[in-house]
Amino acid sequence: MRIAVILGSTRPGRRSEEVARWVMNVAGTRSDASFDLIDLAEVNLPLLDEPVPALFGEYAHAHTREWSAVVASYDGFVFITPEYNHSFSAALKNALDYLYAEWNDKAAGFVGIGGTGGLRAVEQLRLVLAELKVATVRTQVAFGRGDLQREPEHHETLHAMLDELVAWASALRSVRAVAA
Repeated sequence: MRIAVILGSTRPGRRSEEVARWVMNVAGTRSDASFDLIDLAEVNLPLLDEPVPALFGEYAHAHTREWSAVVASYDGFVFITPEYNHSFSAALKNALDYLYAEWNDKAAGFVGIGGTGGLRAVEQLRLVLAELKVATVRTQVAFGRGDLQREPEHHETLHAMLDELVAWASALRSVRAVAA
């Protein structure tokens, strides 16, 4: 079971890097899946520049084919998303929009960051992921503005979310096998 932890902000000085390190440390204690950090600042996709909609999977650019291979290799995702103007970042939306089939029939969980724990960003992200045929788990981790303390409550919530994510990602393997 392979899970990508996607750091959904590219903003300089972002607090989400600290949260991503914490998620990776906690996830690293688990034996039910392997977890890899994908930092969108390092992926460095340009604004969507594919001439054909992602639904058709006809990629003209090497950066899209590389991104496709990365996303296709995972069974599920943890999205770490700050909240910008009641939504998630443009960089994350751009990364999602590049692909379609590579996201299909996989599972996702969320770690939100912001004034309301990133709840509105996660809410918006769930809508986009539904269109990409990604099953999202209910439990999510929410960090309020300035509150990056690792309280036991956050650890428990993260483990609960990861339990749900691994279960759903495992179940969806059979769906992907039938679809293939």
